Amino acid sequence: MNASVPSPLNANLILNSDSYKLTHYLQYPPGTEAIFSYVESRGGRFPRTLFFGLQMFVRDYLARPITRDMIEEAAEFQARHLPGAPFNRAGWEHILNRHGGWLPIRLCAVAEGSAVPVRQVLATVESTDPQVPWIGQYAETAILRAIWYPTTVATISWHIKGLIRRYLEDTAESLDGLPFMLHDFGARGVSSFESAALGGAAHLVNFQGTDTLAGAAAANRYYDAEMAAYSIPAAEHATVTAWGEEGELDAYRNMLDRFARPGGMLAVVSDSYDLERAVGYWSNELCDRVRASGATLVIRPDSGHPPTMVCRTLEQLAEGYGARVNAKGYRVLDGVRVIQGDGIDLDSIGEILAEVERAGFSAENLAFGMGGALLQRLDRDTQRFAFKASAIRRDGVWRDVSKQPRTDPEKASKPGRLSLLHNPEFGTWRTQREEDPLESGWRPALQCVYEDGRIQGQQTLAEIRARADAALETLAREDGGCSRS
Repeated sequence: MNASVPSPLNANLILNSDSYKLTHYLQYPPGTEAIFSYVESRGGRFPRTLFFGLQMFVRDYLARPITRDMIEEAAEFQARHLPGAPFNRAGWEHILNRHGGWLPIRLCAVAEGSAVPVRQVLATVESTDPQVPWIGQYAETAILRAIWYPTTVATISWHIKGLIRRYLEDTAESLDGLPFMLHDFGARGVSSFESAALGGAAHLVNFQGTDTLAGAAAANRYYDAEMAAYSIPAAEHATVTAWGEEGELDAYRNMLDRFARPGGMLAVVSDSYDLERAVGYWSNELCDRVRASGATLVIRPDSGHPPTMVCRTLEQLAEGYGARVNAKGYRVLDGVRVIQGDGIDLDSIGEILAEVERAGFSAENLAFGMGGALLQRLDRDTQRFAFKASAIRRDGVWRDVSKQPRTDPEKASKPGRLSLLHNPEFGTWRTQREEDPLESGWRPALQCVYEDGRIQGQQTLAEIRARADAALETLAREDGGCSRS
């Protein structure tokens, strides 16, 4: 059978929008020459957003020009989807003929990895051709989606890193293990491969452990990393239960035979039948073999009340393997660790860390695997992202544009052509009009990342990580910055 394979749905940028935008080109006032818009987080769960992900969109979607075939496909689709509504053929053909299919917009954004307080401009979009002033607003759907989702994932991950860091500072002698203490388990819990790639890459701004292959591959490809993240051999329930309950001990021996090497690590989920019995195997029958291997064994208790089960597992392992007391006065297991991968989110991580500290164990004994709560249990309103037009040029004159709904003042938008400023000395940010004078100590914080087909200002993952870590250092110095609550 030689059935034709359709092109990917995301291949046509004209259809990467909302239905109602197909007719918006006819709705602007006479004399409209340009429209200026901005993106912001209007608030939400976190007081700061860690900006990330726009470069993936720019290097993928905006690197594909509009083609004749795309125009024809969109025209045919609209004729059936919006019967009777005129298709903007002249506008799209102007972009094709005048600009070679590249979108005539100027897209600027704050540097990725920046932790910016809410209600500040994060990105701006301005149309650059008076013949097609609608184009920036037409691209709203694709651009906003490219920003809000990875930025929200990066924000959640960054705040969790701050939380874990605070417990390490109190209970451990070093922060060396921090980059590997939150592992991405979210690939199977998201809605698409692309979500896994975008969200998985966003997590890797803050941590270096993942089981989301798509996220590591995306970070490598779009942010020029040689290898963005790492994992270790790990068992799943199927590879344990395949041996039968009577063969559980043999399943664990097999893991050690296959993967336990000097200096290496392996993780084994151990609640397939009876967690306490399984940890007993690890602490007794298998203890000498684990020690002799030179590997670090990571036990995963995957069911029950997480704080209770983690502490119980730590106590059992301490009896079998021993534990030293570090300089902070907390116990550190010898050659074994625990990873909790069930029921993990920001709140449960805090509860587990608090319970572990009360039990006298250092946070360095732990790692966490986070799935749906990291990549899927969030939406655009988690940080209340918005893309709004704020200025329009008509007959050569810029005019303010904003909405001020009396029924919901929280949804008021900002007027004018806007810029984001940063004061490096104090670590502060503010939004102001482009035409306002620049005061001493303040620097423009938006950089152009795309203009009329030219991709600019590309950033590496290493640069972004350094920026995010510096912001975390600043936050840690602030009173209550890395809150345990």
